[in-house]
Amino acid sequence: MAGEGLRFAVLGPVRAWRDGDELDLGTPLQRSILAMLLLREGRAITPGEMIDAVWGEEAPPRALGALRTYVSRLRTVLEPDRSPRSRPELLTSVGKGYALRTGSLDLTLFERGMQEAEALRRAGRTDEAAESVRAALALWEGEPLAGAVGPYAEHQRDRLAERHITAIEELMDLDLALGRHAAVVSELIALTADHPLRERLRAQLMLAYYRCGRQGDALAVFTDTRDALVEELGIEPGPELTALHHKILAADPSLMTPPSPSPASTADGPAGADVVEGADEHELPRPAQLPAAVSDFTGRRPIVARLRTLLSAQTAEGVPVAAICGIGGVGKTALAVHVAHACDDLFPDGQLYADLRGFTDEATAPESTLGAFLRALGIPPDVIPEGLQERAALYRSLLADRRILVLLDNAHDTRQVSQLLPGSPGCAAIVTSRVKLADLPSAKLIDLDVMEPDEALSLFTAVAGPERVAAERGAAMDVVAACGFLPLAVRIVAARLAARPSWTVASLVPRLADEQRRLDELRVGDLAVEATFALGYGQLDPAQARAFRLLSLPNGPDISVGAAAAVLSAPTLETEDLLESLVDASLLEAPAPGRYRFHDLLKLFARRVLDKTERPQARTLALRRLLGFYLASAQAAHRLAYEGSMIADNLVVVGSGRAFASADDAVAWLVSEGDCLFAVIGQAAESCRTGEQLLPAADLLVAMEPLLESGTHAREFDLATRAVLATARTIGDPAGELRSRYVLGRVLFGANRLAEAEEQFRLVLDLSTAGDERVVMGEVLNALAVVSGRRRRHHEALGWFASATAFYRENGVAAGEALVLSYSARDHLGLGNPEDAIAAAEQGLAIFTEIGSGAGTARARYHLGIVLSRVGRLNEAVHHHAECLAFFRASRQRVWEQRVCVRLAETFIAAQRFSDAVRHAEQALAVSREIGHPYGEGLSLTVLGRALHGLGGTARSVDCLRQAFDIFTRLGAPEAGDLKALLDGVDSVAVVEP
Repeated sequence: MAGEGLRFAVLGPVRAWRDGDELDLGTPLQRSILAMLLLREGRAITPGEMIDAVWGEEAPPRALGALRTYVSRLRTVLEPDRSPRSRPELLTSVGKGYALRTGSLDLTLFERGMQEAEALRRAGRTDEAAESVRAALALWEGEPLAGAVGPYAEHQRDRLAERHITAIEELMDLDLALGRHAAVVSELIALTADHPLRERLRAQLMLAYYRCGRQGDALAVFTDTRDALVEELGIEPGPELTALHHKILAADPSLMTPPSPSPASTADGPAGADVVEGADEHELPRPAQLPAAVSDFTGRRPIVARLRTLLSAQTAEGVPVAAICGIGGVGKTALAVHVAHACDDLFPDGQLYADLRGFTDEATAPESTLGAFLRALGIPPDVIPEGLQERAALYRSLLADRRILVLLDNAHDTRQVSQLLPGSPGCAAIVTSRVKLADLPSAKLIDLDVMEPDEALSLFTAVAGPERVAAERGAAMDVVAACGFLPLAVRIVAARLAARPSWTVASLVPRLADEQRRLDELRVGDLAVEATFALGYGQLDPAQARAFRLLSLPNGPDISVGAAAAVLSAPTLETEDLLESLVDASLLEAPAPGRYRFHDLLKLFARRVLDKTERPQARTLALRRLLGFYLASAQAAHRLAYEGSMIADNLVVVGSGRAFASADDAVAWLVSEGDCLFAVIGQAAESCRTGEQLLPAADLLVAMEPLLESGTHAREFDLATRAVLATARTIGDPAGELRSRYVLGRVLFGANRLAEAEEQFRLVLDLSTAGDERVVMGEVLNALAVVSGRRRRHHEALGWFASATAFYRENGVAAGEALVLSYSARDHLGLGNPEDAIAAAEQGLAIFTEIGSGAGTARARYHLGIVLSRVGRLNEAVHHHAECLAFFRASRQRVWEQRVCVRLAETFIAAQRFSDAVRHAEQALAVSREIGHPYGEGLSLTVLGRALHGLGGTARSVDCLRQAFDIFTRLGAPEAGDLKALLDGVDSVAVVEP
């Protein structure tokens, strides 16, 4: 479990530990939020409550955003190993609020110790009671909630301080009862000095003094107390203190002998005697209303165990209530009924059950449910009261002193169930609902997700038959995956298979693969997934229903609030409220803060409703708005990642997008949104019929260029670019063709398919010239130069560089000119002109430094480092490469990270620092394999082989070089010839990437 090993403290500074190591909880505001969540003991808190609690009336305008940031940071601290895309297990989103599943909390341990002490005291075990209180008080470490701020913390700090001093008073009473009056005098003197107006402490000090034979001191305490009360509060001492004063004056003998504690049964009489004497002579019936248990119930073991633990946790403080919520068809009722039957031993007085029909047009009124429950409990119909409150009062009276489990199925909201919950300890309740009942008092929310794949397969096997599934296990897994692991869908297809002996499991796969017909396949008898979803959809108001429909349009795996706002053409805050309301209704999921997604089958249902409801023009406009948002955001990211580039300024952007604080944030956004960006590009390529419609998708591809440098989405770029290119050629759109061919050239270049890349770049140049398009003119001239240099046509490369320089100078693009200078240094070097190479590289670095381009400066350092390494200025080379490596790693540009590691390894080989060379070569090899970069893998293996050879590792060295040779040969790279010479024994040849 995620919470194992976690320990929290609020009885002093707000602190937390994991396995004994203290966690950094951040700022006072962040600690305050954690403290509030801890003190709510797992109950949900809305953002509004949290903002009021932490900031009060001085909340800043962006308090909600700050709150979400603090919650996100706390989730990272509490679950450092959790994937960003997985659901938090500890600090969870509940409805519109948050709840914390606490680990060990010192306040809980303190209260538990005090409860144990009270039980021991009532049992006459006073000595053990005193030790229990003493141990509980040892948990305190100073002022409670120290470090937390805000109105809520101040209020709770006062409450806890009062609880602390009350516990101390209880300990003093126990010590006095044990005859320890001499031992407690000094402590009571200090306590009364700190709390001069607490009459109970004053009385304890008076009694201790008197038992020590110090009657005068005891009377003086009373006089001091009276004076303080009159002066400070204008009141006289209370009756208890006054009575003690009179007894001391009279030397009452009873004061000298501590009372002998007796068990509760002696003092109060036999437990339950009053009930027996006043009980009705007729015994109430034992209701057993649960539906039949599901014979093939499968999986859910951790949740079943958790629910049983919750329902069995009977305390004097309240009734355990489990509120199970989730998407329609996820198995809420089956789970609740299964758990209720499994807990039969915990509730010997019976079970009550009601289907509240909360998501139909005939929802059951609470009065009707109470009437049915009262009849089941033996009340004649003619004496059942009419009003809701009267029925609820009688119902709770009948449940008092009994152990009954109440199962309330299919609740619409809290109002429908609040009067149906038991009121006395000993009973418990389970509530199921499609909505998150965050406002249900004392309820523990259980957000039921779809089954795990193995659980879904087990359910499919149980219904369809083990023999048929065992023979086609792979196909069976495909079937349950097509069902989205939704229990209802799995049960339906399994039942259909069981009813058709001639079908095979594999025959179901193509039936479910057709998304247009999948929902039609998921029906059998009275069961249908679509009908189940329709019940939830029917409860939405018009704004929610429209959002539910339109948000199913994008093909991406999830969607951010900003992107959803674009789809809906609505303000961001309004959109977030809509999205959260759909999460509360279990029609959307929130896998991470600020991100939302559909269950696969719900998305198909939403699209089906969309097709029936929204006009085609409305759907088209929604996708265009989304594409516009992504393009505007990507343009901002490109502008920050490539400072000084003119590409961003030449993109045709309609609408607004995200803003970014830094280039690192911009690239991180591109990486996180990559799948969504490619999905919308693919949709545009499929649906666009004119160049005007296609241009934003083509521009988005170009704007995503920094993502291409990350090396994480090469295949996606290839597929999306070819799709846009095919559409552009079909509809005769030269602008879209130009942009998509440019990006395709970049993709091919990254794969070292140099001849194909050069072909694309030449076509881009022709299209740019013919259409007077300037959007990538400088970049394509530079790209042609780099390709020529890589193919070792250095004179031609310098010619292309000269053309690029002329273009950039004509347009006043200093960054472009600096880029040309930096890249051209390697061709000067290739022609045997190291002085020209150094001059070009240094001039490029100077320009980038002057204009403040972080990305440009890093690339310039990369090229300058190569040149300096070749001319023997090794320390300077290492310096420049180390600087740019830090930049590329911070900005997640994995391709460049791999390149720099190769260069560092080469330089360390030249310096005969072979261990350092091996370390960097291994890093380069790991990155190239991680991002799927064969050419980079070949370079990494080459320098690794050479470094190992320097260390004397001949066998592995030769193996690395042979692997590199095979890769370069397969790619048709000229480095294969160099490696052949190296493998033949010419180990002085330096294999480099021009």
